[in-house]
Amino acid sequence: MDAMMMDAMSKDMMSMPGMETMDMSLLQACLDACSACEQACTVCSTQMLSCAPACMNCADMCNTMMRAMLRMQGMTPATMMAMLDACIAMCQQCMDECMEHADHSDVCRMCAQSCKACMDACSKLRQSMAAAAM
Repeated sequence: MDAMMMDAMSKDMMSMPGMETMDMSLLQACLDACSACEQACTVCSTQMLSCAPACMNCADMCNTMMRAMLRMQGMTPATMMAMLDACIAMCQQCMDECMEHADHSDVCRMCAQSCKACMDACSKLRQSMAAAAM
C-alpha cells in the first residue's frame, strides 16, 4: 500500500511548483516517524500527568504534519518547510519534557525516543527540500 500511495502522491507533487524534486523515500520516512511519534505521545499523555500537555500537543502536531504531507494540494516548499520546523520544535519540547522522567518511566523514554526519531526524519526531509531549492 505504501508504494502505491507514494506513487500516486509523487504524480500529484510533480505538478506543484517547487515540489517536483521531492525525495519520496524521505517523505515516507517522515510520515512513518510522525505516525510512530503521534502514537507514542498519545500513550505517554495518559501515563504521566506532568508531561501530558507537551505529549498531547506533539501528538496533534505530528498528526497535522502527516495530514498535510498526504494532502499536498496547495502546499509550497516554503510552507512545507515551515511546518516541518514546527513539528521539529514541538518534538523537541516533548522530548525534553519526557527526558526528565525517562529514568523512572519506560513510557516517557519510549516517547522521547519517538520524538527524536521524528525530529531526525523531519530534519532530513527539510534539508533535502532546502538543497533542492538552491
